[in-house]
Amino acid sequence: MRMPAQGRTKEDVFAALEEFGTDDLDVHGGGTFAYIYDAGPDVDDVAKRAYTRYLTENALDPTVYPSLLRFENELVAMAIDHLQGDEEVVGNFTSGGTESCMLAVKTARDYFREKKPEITEPEIILPVTAHAAFQKAAQYLCLKPVLVPMDPVTYKADPKAIEDAITPNTIQIVASAVSYAHGVIDPIEEIAAIAKKHDLLFHVDGCIGGFMLPYWRRLGEDVPPFSFEVDGVTSMSMDLHKYAYCPKGASVILQRNKDLRRHQIFTCSSWTGYTVINPTILSTKTGGPMAAAWAVMNFLGDEGYLSIADKMLQATKKIRAGIAAMPEYEILGDPELCLVAFTSDVMSIFPVIDEMKKRGWFIQPQLGFFGSKENIHLSIDQASLTQADAMLKDLRECTDIVKAKNEEAVPADIKEFVKALTPDDFTPELFQEFMKMLGSTDSGELPDGTTEINELLNVMDPGVAKKALTEYMNELYVPPQKSHSAAAE
Repeated sequence: MRMPAQGRTKEDVFAALEEFGTDDLDVHGGGTFAYIYDAGPDVDDVAKRAYTRYLTENALDPTVYPSLLRFENELVAMAIDHLQGDEEVVGNFTSGGTESCMLAVKTARDYFREKKPEITEPEIILPVTAHAAFQKAAQYLCLKPVLVPMDPVTYKADPKAIEDAITPNTIQIVASAVSYAHGVIDPIEEIAAIAKKHDLLFHVDGCIGGFMLPYWRRLGEDVPPFSFEVDGVTSMSMDLHKYAYCPKGASVILQRNKDLRRHQIFTCSSWTGYTVINPTILSTKTGGPMAAAWAVMNFLGDEGYLSIADKMLQATKKIRAGIAAMPEYEILGDPELCLVAFTSDVMSIFPVIDEMKKRGWFIQPQLGFFGSKENIHLSIDQASLTQADAMLKDLRECTDIVKAKNEEAVPADIKEFVKALTPDDFTPELFQEFMKMLGSTDSGELPDGTTEINELLNVMDPGVAKKALTEYMNELYVPPQKSHSAAAE
């Protein structure tokens, strides 16, 4: 595929953009229970106008665009106040939760390089419920992730398991408020005490829960201390592009003080070009996301967010009650925010997801792992309130359809074969055979239904699943050989 020889008209370009998006998830209406955070058209308008106003400004050098430095410092100040930080807490604006989490880990690594240079193989302790971003950080930064079990009843991090995992090489402990998978708050105060006792850094991942938890507390929910009010918490991450309803590309990393944050910063003057100083991972970055985040937070204000939180709380209570009333399902743990995972002992949950998709609902599967049974995951939004009754009605009907069919999506012998595979057995050729069996087209497109895929992934050894998913992603991003216009001729 080549660049077009002649430029296309604006009308043609924008028509193509609209055509590209015809199969995308609907970002409005409350029918999507993952990825989407919908605060309504007024917030969208404010965000888009602010984003495009600062689209071309570059946050690479804060002395060139002081407006962007002001946006960043004011956003961080609001985040610090929201998470009960004192005047010592500092932070930076990042592109998302993964970058924030990676910076927390990078800070720990470099802090201990200076403090304890004898540690040559640093370890970070991660409950199995910690976000995958921390394992990504460990891989990128050459650290050893030490996974520890969760409490099998509450699905929260187990403080004893964490303390038992501490070695002379440990540099950091991670906990969640809330965990994505089950929506529960880890025992932050207990873990913070352990971290302080052993002189370790302790990061609380509040990417998905940190913003809304203070509002739920104000609405009467029992929210334990989880942020900088807890002695021993040394850093926090909090996304603004989730339940603060800012456009994508907006998160913050907060450090207990400048002495820690110093280890977050990258500086290079030992080359022939301009001096590079990066407080975050990205160097060049548009001012759009931070301008939009600043605009949305100032537009909604504290009372606006409290109103949104109330709608989220109502929607969550209604949906939880509806699921609990269905005897086929069990909610995993006791969610403390709007993230709800539920499973079934009487049928596979994967066909239910496909049946719901046929009716316009997007709900997310989570595979079984480390004592957490495969489940349906809902990220409930304030827009979910008006759709809760309809969603529960369809869930009831789709459940009945799946039960009545009583079909085995994948034959037992194939499941047993897949279950017995080891990572050494898995090859690209075997992957291609699986793809054909699952109905993949020559272009690599998968069938609309994902039941069979999820059934197989759910029984695979994690090492095999990792290789299979890596192979799939490697096949997915393949440049087209023809332009769209040439293909149509």
